[in-house]
Amino acid sequence: MNVHENVRLNYLYRDASNYKKWGAVIFSNPDARALEKIEEELTACFEEQMYFIASQVDIPEVFLFISDYPFSDDDHFFHEYDSIERTYEDANDSKGRSISEFVEQCKFVKQRGWWPCVVKRYVKG
Repeated sequence: MNVHENVRLNYLYRDASNYKKWGAVIFSNPDARALEKIEEELTACFEEQMYFIASQVDIPEVFLFISDYPFSDDDHFFHEYDSIERTYEDANDSKGRSISEFVEQCKFVKQRGWWPCVVKRYVKG
C-alpha cells in the first residue's frame, strides 16, 4: 500500500482584543510537494503574507462571533495563516482539493483581491 503524506493548514481568527480561535484543514498531497515551496506560494497570496478570508478560499470560518451573538468593534473578516505541516491524517477538505489545487485557488483570489465585504451575513443590522 502506498501511503502519501498530506498537508495540514493551520490558521486562526484573532480579533482586535487578541482573542483567538484555531482552525485546520488537511489537503491531499499526491504530488509530494515540498512544504517550503507550498508555504512560499501560499504566503505570497495572503495580505501581508498572512491574512486571508476563509470563505473566499472555501475553508471553514473560525470566527469568535456567530449570527446570534453581536458583532463588535473588535471583529473583522480576516483569518491569519499560522503554518503548514505534513501529516498522515486523512484529508478533510470539504471540496476534496489537493494542496496544489488549494494554492491555485488562493492565487486566483489574490489576483482578484480579498473582499472583506463579501462576508456580511454575520453583521446584524
